[in-house]
Amino acid sequence: MEYGLQMYSVRDITGRDLKGALKQVADIGYKYVEFAGFFGNQAADVKRWLDEFGLIASGTHTGIDPLLNDYEGTVRYHKEIGCSSIIIPGADLSCQAKLDAFVANVNRLIPKLADEGITLGYHNHGHEFRANRDGSMIHEQLVYRTGLRFEIDTFWYYDQTGISAKGILERLKDRIDCIHIKDGFRRGAGMPLGCGDAPVKEAYDTAKALGMLMVVESESLKPDGVSEARECFKYLRKQEND
Repeated sequence: MEYGLQMYSVRDITGRDLKGALKQVADIGYKYVEFAGFFGNQAADVKRWLDEFGLIASGTHTGIDPLLNDYEGTVRYHKEIGCSSIIIPGADLSCQAKLDAFVANVNRLIPKLADEGITLGYHNHGHEFRANRDGSMIHEQLVYRTGLRFEIDTFWYYDQTGISAKGILERLKDRIDCIHIKDGFRRGAGMPLGCGDAPVKEAYDTAKALGMLMVVESESLKPDGVSEARECFKYLRKQEND
């Protein structure tokens, strides 16, 4: 099994030393990385570091604004680093009008990006699964009104619904390439894998059975991002033998 890491997990070092962060992530054993910003680094340098450390860019968390305001530059950067997945890490979709505008934008972007060999996805938090004040349901509408791919964050789904992500992973399996596998306490903080009360094992088994890439996101930085990422990797390896 090969796993990925959302680089936000090591945000205590990425801003000042992205190259060093990538090396330490690779040394732990991760094969894939999902970027959360490039901190002014040139695409050619990022690609060289990926190749040097044997890493693959599985995706980036990129807001919709860069796609709307600098489409060509955003696409060019992704192609240069060999990344074929852009994942919107959330948006202000707090009413029907904002949802309508977002849906129109992504439906326009999806075929354009497809022509460039890039997919467009959406990463959930918890609020997408509860009704807005006007009654609109964010995630439901994104499913039936768009062609977005979905990166299901299994902890946020559990935090909002109180159940494991198994059902939604199975239901949307044809539109999911990867998940965020994450632990934490419901109505509390995210934690390293195995340290919270989220049903991580069920999410792991489901993603494995469905052939979905598992990308770790661990957020507490206790004692630091790399140590936390290492503990998460050990947890994943242990699941392979359980």
